[in-house]
Amino acid sequence: MNLHQFRFVQEAVRRNLNLTETAKALHTSQPGVSKAIIELEEELGIEIFARHGKRLKRVTEPGQQVLKSIELIMREVANLKRIGDEFSSEDSGTLSIATTHTQARYVLPEPVAKLRLAYPKVNVSLHQGSPTQVAQMLMDEVAEIGIATESLDAYDELVSLPCYEWQHVLVLPVGHPLCTKPHLTLEDIAHEPLITYHPSYTGRTKIDHAFAVRKLEPRIALEAIDSDVIKTYVKLGLGVGIAAEMSVRDVVEGGANNELVIRPAGQLFGQNVARVAFKRGAYLRNFVFQFAELLSARLNRTLVARAMTGHVNDYEL
Repeated sequence: MNLHQFRFVQEAVRRNLNLTETAKALHTSQPGVSKAIIELEEELGIEIFARHGKRLKRVTEPGQQVLKSIELIMREVANLKRIGDEFSSEDSGTLSIATTHTQARYVLPEPVAKLRLAYPKVNVSLHQGSPTQVAQMLMDEVAEIGIATESLDAYDELVSLPCYEWQHVLVLPVGHPLCTKPHLTLEDIAHEPLITYHPSYTGRTKIDHAFAVRKLEPRIALEAIDSDVIKTYVKLGLGVGIAAEMSVRDVVEGGANNELVIRPAGQLFGQNVARVAFKRGAYLRNFVFQFAELLSARLNRTLVARAMTGHVNDYEL
């Protein structure tokens, strides 16, 4: 048996047992993939996949155990490569970050700039997606570190730690009646046309939950994954925006010259927690630890290293 066989089996599962797509992803031929998997099955004396003709239909029960072992082997192979990179050129390489648009646009520029200053030979590769996609990129080892508000603590394959708290804000056009009301309630905004995030992004579940608890049905006029889109449509008069506080710093800093008014909404929707995550068991290079420390004052190398071995809980941060 060899690593090519392991990689073919692993990728076949990732590609929903489609060998044609598996071959494309691995830049090889479909017959070659099929032959390698069959040879591994023959060597092990079991069927990893149940078949219908030449098509793979499902992973067998022994196949599930084989996949767990392959996952461990491939993880350690990746760790060996990282260890080699660490000690052959410890101040260079590529840091791959998986994150959402909001984090990439509003939170990461400063820590990325500081990392590049400390490690000028380190390249940074940003991969943007939904929180679920961020988690998957970590599990697939496309990225070494992930940052998002949702999903990252829902996978046993990941180690995640709270990074920072944030709240939603209301984004209002200048002159809107709610701008002058001293204490806003959910009832005040429930009947306004609302412009906010898609349900899987940037704390939207907290927004929906707050309305549901009060048995209110908000009028969602537009959903977006981009905070700038929310602000743009509020300026056009399409409704009241609900956005992440870090995405409106430009508005706050602009003062009286802005077309928008920002009102804190933490009392309405509660606090959100952005989390940083790593694949469980991964070897983290020095500059990955450094980047985690740049993301949050509550994170340091010792805490992250302990968390990777399962010895840190959220409350300790």
